[in-house]
Order: sequence, then C-alpha cells, then structure tokens
Amino acid sequence: MILRRFRNIALALCVFAPTAFGAADSPADDALLKAYDAYNAGDPIALASYAPALKGNLLEPYVKFWALELRLDDADEAEVQTFLHDQSGTYLAQALRADWAKQLGKREDWTDFRRAVAPLRSRDLELRCYGWAAQLARGEAKAADEARSMWQAPGGLPDGCKTLADTLAARGAIRTGDLWRRARMLFERGQITAAKTALGYLPAARAPDETLLTKAVTHPQRVLAQVPRHFGRRATREVAVLAGVRLADQDPDQAARALEGPAVRRLSAKDRRYLWGRVALEGALAHDDNALKWYAKLGGAQLSYRQAAWKARAALRGGDWRTVRRAIDAMPGPDRQQPAWIYWNARALAAEGEDEAARADYRRIAGGTDFYGLLATEELGGQAAFPKSNFVPSDEQVAAAARDPGLARALDLYRLGLRTEATHEWRFAIRGMDDKQLLAAAELARRQGVYDRAINTAEKTLHLHDYRVRYLAPFEGMFGGYARTQGLDEAWVLGLVRQESRFSVDARSDAGALGLMQLMPRTARWVARKIGLAAFQPSSVSEVETNITLGTGYLKMVLDDLGHEVLASAAYNAGPRRAEGWLDAKPLEGAIYVETIPYNETRRYVKKVMANAVIYSAMLGGPQVSLHARLGVIPANDPDGGDEETIP
Repeated sequence: MILRRFRNIALALCVFAPTAFGAADSPADDALLKAYDAYNAGDPIALASYAPALKGNLLEPYVKFWALELRLDDADEAEVQTFLHDQSGTYLAQALRADWAKQLGKREDWTDFRRAVAPLRSRDLELRCYGWAAQLARGEAKAADEARSMWQAPGGLPDGCKTLADTLAARGAIRTGDLWRRARMLFERGQITAAKTALGYLPAARAPDETLLTKAVTHPQRVLAQVPRHFGRRATREVAVLAGVRLADQDPDQAARALEGPAVRRLSAKDRRYLWGRVALEGALAHDDNALKWYAKLGGAQLSYRQAAWKARAALRGGDWRTVRRAIDAMPGPDRQQPAWIYWNARALAAEGEDEAARADYRRIAGGTDFYGLLATEELGGQAAFPKSNFVPSDEQVAAAARDPGLARALDLYRLGLRTEATHEWRFAIRGMDDKQLLAAAELARRQGVYDRAINTAEKTLHLHDYRVRYLAPFEGMFGGYARTQGLDEAWVLGLVRQESRFSVDARSDAGALGLMQLMPRTARWVARKIGLAAFQPSSVSEVETNITLGTGYLKMVLDDLGHEVLASAAYNAGPRRAEGWLDAKPLEGAIYVETIPYNETRRYVKKVMANAVIYSAMLGGPQVSLHARLGVIPANDPDGGDEETIP
C-alpha cells in the first residue's frame, strides 16, 4: 500500500508510571530470575546454587521443577513421585507428570507409564500415541485401529507417534489409504515435508517415484499434463492428485484449466470431484469470480464445512443470496448453528422476502456483545448499550481469590515477567471455578494490573457477568488523549488494543510484536522516523507512552491511506497490502468484506475490534454509531491508487 500523505504530529506525552514487571524486588526474586536463566541455559549446577535463597518461598517449587526437568532422562521414579506428592493438585505437578509419562513411554516402561498417565485430565497426541503403544505391547490389537486417528493430525508427528508408526509399520498394520489421505491433507496445508515423511511408511512396492513426487511439488502443471492413460500403480494416480492439490493452491485458474484438459480426465470421477473441490475452495479464498462456477462442477457431492463456508462467502461477494442459503444448508448441523451462519441465513431469507423467518433467526442471536449479536440486534431495530453487570464480587470474595495458591503464584510470576509460566498457572487455577469465583479472580487480576487475565477470566462466565472488567479501559484516559491528538475514534482505539494485547504492557507475540499496541520493532522505527520522534530508542517500544504514541501514529497513517476503519483494522493485523488486496472490483458491504477475509485470524480480529468499538462507545457515553454504520460500505479497489511510499 502506498503512503499518499502524512504530516508531522507534535504529540503531548502524558506522565504515567506503569507497574514494573521483570524487576527483582528482593534477594529471592533475584535468585528466582537467575535460576530461570540457568534452567534455560541447561545449567543444573548454577540452578542448584540459587535454591537456598528460595527456601520457603511461594515459588520455591519452580526451582525443584526446573531441576527435575533438566535431568528427566536420568531421573528415577522415587524422586519424581516425591515431587508429585508434595505438589499434588498444582500446575507443576501436572506438567511434570505429563513430561514424566512421555519419558516412560520413550523408555517403553509401560507399567509405570499407565500409572503416570492415568490421573492426567487431558492428553496430547504424543501421550495418546504412547498409550496406543502400551496397548499394543499388552497384545490389544484394537489399538492399531484406534491409532489411525494420528494420521489426521496436521504437521509433523511428535516423537512418540513416530515410534508408534515405526511399530505399526514393522507389524504391517498401517493402511495404505490412511497414508495417502494424510498426504492429501498435508498437501492442502502446504506441509510438504510432513507429507513426504508420511509416505515414507509405504512399503517399497507401493511407494511413489521420488522424482515424480518432487515434480508434483515443484512443477505440478507438468505432472497433470502427463497423466498416463492407465495406472499400473496406485502411487502414480495419487501423485497426480497431489499435483492437482498443489496447483490449486498456487493458481486456481491454471488448475481449473488443467482439470478441463484431456490428461486429467483419465483420473477417476471421484478424484476429479475432489480436485474440483480444492480448486473451488482455493478460488473462493482468492476471491476469484469463477469460484461458484467451479463449485458447480461438484454436482451434488457432499461438501466439507470449510468448502461450504467458502461457497457461502463467495456467494456473499457475488450477491447470490439463494446460493448463500444453499451453502449454509449444506453445512453440518453444529456448524450451521454458529452465529455467523444464523445471521447470514437470516439476511438471505430477508433478501428473498421471507421477513418473518429472517426475524426469527435474528432473535436467536440478538442481544450479545459479539459481532453478529450486535448486527442482529440492529436488524431488529435495537441499539447497543453498555451491558449492565449482574454480579460484582465483594472485597471478601476477592480476598478469598487472593488466598488461592495457584492464583498467588501466577501473580508473583507475572510480577517477575515470567508470563508463560504465569499464564499456565492462572489457567490451571481457574479450571472448575464457578461464575462467582471467576469474577472474583478477574477482579483480583484487575486490581493487580494484570489486565489480560482480568478480561480473559471475566469472559469465561456463563450466567453472571461483570462487564466493567470484561471491557476494561485502563491507563486513566491516555488512549483518549492520544486518539484525540491523532483524530481517531477513542472507542475504536480501545477496541483494537483490547484485541491486540488485552491492555498488557509487556505483551509479546510469537512474531515479536511488543506492548499494548503490539508493534513490530521495524514498524516502530519506521513510524518514529515519520512522526519525528527524535528521542526514540528501540528498547522503549514497550513503554506505555512510546507504544501508544507509535501505535496510534501508525493507525492514523493506515486509516488516512485506506480511508476506512474496517480496512485499517484489517491492515493493522495483516498488513496494508493484504487489506487492500481483499477489495473487490465493486463496492462491498462492510460486513461482507469482513466475513470474506481469507485469513481466519484476521477475520476474527476485525470482527472483534469492530464489535469492541461499539461497546466501548456505549461505555464512554458519546454519540452512538451502530455497527452497521461503522462497517459501512467498502470502496472498490483502485488499481492505480498510491504513488509514494509503502507502509510496512
């Protein structure tokens, strides 16, 4: 996206002293942080040297846990059981039990494995694989059939599953069809290495030609142009199908032309329908005008949920309400009951003149604070208001939450900046809490300045709600001040920050985005240069004032360039070029643009930001703008727009 204009902005910086995270306030704090560094460095001797300073400390079990984890390969049953007994009922006990069970599985100590795994509430795929291996070792042949589900897992298999797969292969208990179905699924996801690994379990006589398989990845159109007249081996046919999957992902139009060619017609009707399904799906994701035509090639074939959803979305962009309804009707029952599809089914009913049926659907989802709940409320003539809390915890209830050992450990870990460990502790502690306990824990987190836990915990309630905490607006109006300076809507800024970081000052994404407004370091430097922030230092990106200054500055640039809050929200998450690339040749209703964003994360993000903005606007008490009005109409794509500088 091209930056057309920008003016230097003089920003008045407010004074704010955030809670200090990651700071050692005592010798014990210092010892714990150094012990953590030693654990990450794999240094058991240094780790042990810090243990005496934490004797009797609330976080002392972490040093013992880290010490055991570093030598779990050589640990014996007695010392592990001692820790599990001493820490019974805690997050650390569960974490160690899971890791210990995997270690026992690795050792093929099936008796102790079964004892270790039994108390675990949830078991990841690797533990389940070890469990099936344990059953096979006991002679339970049914485990081979149960283990087939592991082939449906995306990505590479964990070590325990690889061990199980080797065992099954040695017994000749792997079905050829399972491996080819896995290869198709992984090719659909672009996980080519994992697909090749799966196919490596095929017997040599049934394995694909390596050169042909490589060509299916690098030059799929050539493979499809040379489909043999007769398939002597299943592997040849399957590789041709994989080439079709690959080409559909790269270029749906070219894949469609290949499917119309004489060579590909040599595939079975079932395989051709499968490939047309891939072409249609990828075409819909790419907003190709031919997508619905390609869906028609499937005839009456049953669609997966994802295929049906994107058929509905393609029809939305094309204004084909009848096809929208048919696509929704083709979805599995539970998926059809999602608020999104209830809303769009109602819109389709209304477009076809079935107003009463449409209103019945709207009433099913109206009244909520989510994107489609708000839209349905407005369709029925209502207006969003800041929802009233029906339960606010008392000081006594908050004090009781503070006495919960798991919550106390979590808050101490947050204070020290160990966010990953803290979040695990918090999530474990609130499992099984009722609504009142959850809201007391949320209020405790709010009072301690751990705003992300406050919001997330308050959102988990079923019947009792405290919307003061669910829609926090901390930092004493700082966002409002910066929003006014930049000419931005404060409610929209709050809605975006709530989705970005839940108002967590020290938030850091897996991609490296930092702070309240989740700025990438490169973007922060670029914005600082553009707004003339001479005193900017890269180390200050997470500081509250700097982060809000740069975040709102960047948001203003994107909004000025794209001209619409919906596009700017999408751009803030996925980048301006992508947001612009999702425009249509004609103007689109804002809700349709949002629903047809091809990235799942960005689609959910924009919905939440825009719904948040409506709720925050009601909370702030200013002039109310409906969600429909906020979404508005997205202008048509301007292929000739822009002429200066690219916004990162």
